[in-house]
Amino acid sequence: MESFAEYSHAIAALVIFTLIVLLLAPFSALSKAGKGLAPGGTPEQDYSDRAYRLNRAYLNGTETLPAFLTVTMAAILLGVGPAWVNWLASVALVARVAMLVVHLRGIGRAHSGLRSVLYVIGWACMAVMGLLALAAAVS
Repeated sequence: MESFAEYSHAIAALVIFTLIVLLLAPFSALSKAGKGLAPGGTPEQDYSDRAYRLNRAYLNGTETLPAFLTVTMAAILLGVGPAWVNWLASVALVARVAMLVVHLRGIGRAHSGLRSVLYVIGWACMAVMGLLALAAAVS
């Protein structure tokens, strides 16, 4: 569909983010199973525990993906400028991937550290994209 070709970076960001969440799912499940947890169980809230961090990274992805998908697709379908949509979606994706690395490696503090900064960057990109989509919808 040529009409969406201008948004290829944003669409790729959606696909990559979705694939990351899908990839995290079995690793999170395996790490929890390795701790003897029942399906759906949650590791003890200990940021030094890799299984806990992996589970939180997976859950963070599943919590954020619907918002990312919604604002990005709304912006695309409402014709928000492709440069803005591609840039915001790409920065949001890079922030989420960096956050994932920080999370999985246990870099920094459990609260108010680099992971939080990266979260806010991704959140801000999605919020701006949502506002741009809303402006396009009411104009």
